[in-house]
Amino acid sequence: MSSVEKLKEDVFKAVQNGDIASLYMLEEQAYNTFEEDMLQDFYANILDMALERLTDTLEAHRVMDMNEVQDFATLRALYEYAMENYSAGKREDASALFEVLGGLSNDKEFSKALKIHKLAAAKNIPLDDFLEIVADVDATQEAGTFYISSFNKKEARKLLENA
Repeated sequence: MSSVEKLKEDVFKAVQNGDIASLYMLEEQAYNTFEEDMLQDFYANILDMALERLTDTLEAHRVMDMNEVQDFATLRALYEYAMENYSAGKREDASALFEVLGGLSNDKEFSKALKIHKLAAAKNIPLDDFLEIVADVDATQEAGTFYISSFNKKEARKLLENA
C-alpha cells in the first residue's frame, strides 16, 4: 500500500469514527500529500464533524471540556471556522460564533479571549486591525494556544468597557 493510500485509509477511518483529533494529527501529512481539492475535502470533513459535535453538545445542554481531546479538537475546528468568517468579512457570523464558542467551553481563559474576539467582530473591527492593534500575536505564540489568547491590555480594556 502506498503512503497516499495509507493516508487516505487513515483519514477515512478517522472520519468514520468521528475522530476530529486524529484528523488534526494527520493534518500536516494531508497538507503535504493531497491536491487542493482533496485538501478542501479534508478540512470540510473536520468542519462537518465539529458542527455535528456542536449540535450534540447544545442538545445535551453540556459544556465542552478543553481537557477532553475530542472537545478540544472540536473547539479548535469551530474557532478556525469563526476566524475564516472573520477573515472573509462576515463579522456578524464570526461574532455570533465567538459568542457561542465562549459559552460552550469550560475553560475560563478561552471564554474570556473569545469575548474579546466577539466584541471586536461585532464592532466591525477588520481582522487585520484586530491582529495588529488588539491581539498580541507574539505572546499568543509563546503561550502555544490554538486561539488568540493574549491581547494589548489597553485595547482589550477599551473593547470590554464599551461593550
